[in-house]
Amino acid sequence: MTTSRPHPSHTTRAHSFNTAAAQYAANRPSYPPTLFDTIEALAARPLAGSRTVDVGAGTGISTALLHTRGAHVLAVEPGAGMAAQLLRTHSHIPLVRGDGNALPLATASTDFLTYAQSWHWTDPTHSVPEALRVLRPGGALALWWNTDAVDVPWIADATTRIHQFLGVDPDTPIAKSGSGAAAALTDTAGHLDFTRRQVRWSRKVSLDTHLANIASHSAFLVLGEDATTEFLTEERAHLRKLFPTETIEETYDVDLLLAIRP
Repeated sequence: MTTSRPHPSHTTRAHSFNTAAAQYAANRPSYPPTLFDTIEALAARPLAGSRTVDVGAGTGISTALLHTRGAHVLAVEPGAGMAAQLLRTHSHIPLVRGDGNALPLATASTDFLTYAQSWHWTDPTHSVPEALRVLRPGGALALWWNTDAVDVPWIADATTRIHQFLGVDPDTPIAKSGSGAAAALTDTAGHLDFTRRQVRWSRKVSLDTHLANIASHSAFLVLGEDATTEFLTEERAHLRKLFPTETIEETYDVDLLLAIRP
């Protein structure tokens, strides 16, 4: 049975991360090297030496990986809390405040424009023309999301419990795995020609980290500590039965979209 809960505005959810930036940085999953290999293959150019801009950079999870690949990367982040956390952790990476709807970048200045878990916070009527404006001819726009591998039985069951708690209809697009990429394809139809790939990977984490990762999502952050704690306490008890050692293997499919600017 699905619980009826109010659904906070898009803006409220977007701003919710700023109060939980340290929790986000410590517990959110990263991305596998294969993702960046795939980006380079689809773009037919290396990240190393490129001018790359990571938009909605958050705490710098993807930004740091792009830097490690040799990209000359600039982080663009609108939120004060997230930007402060990024600078604390990755002080060597330049950052500017801004968002994808009005990029603080020169025209035709960028080889790679990337959005990790962040394109869905933009308005495509603005972010699409902005992407086309700042990318150099032949430059690549890459969007990606870590999505839960719901073909893994325990993950499917956990996802159902989360949807029930949040009052999300499992048949709606927001509840379906890969909905971020699916929405992006719909919103940009006729403007960008995306190639789509999925990259599976996993990580082993403690039960505490797994639960803190869940709690760092905007749908939980906006509910307040009391409601979230109640759910996480029940979820902890359930998962302890499945994972008595309290080590959990989270499995993800990174859903990647990449388009080349003509």
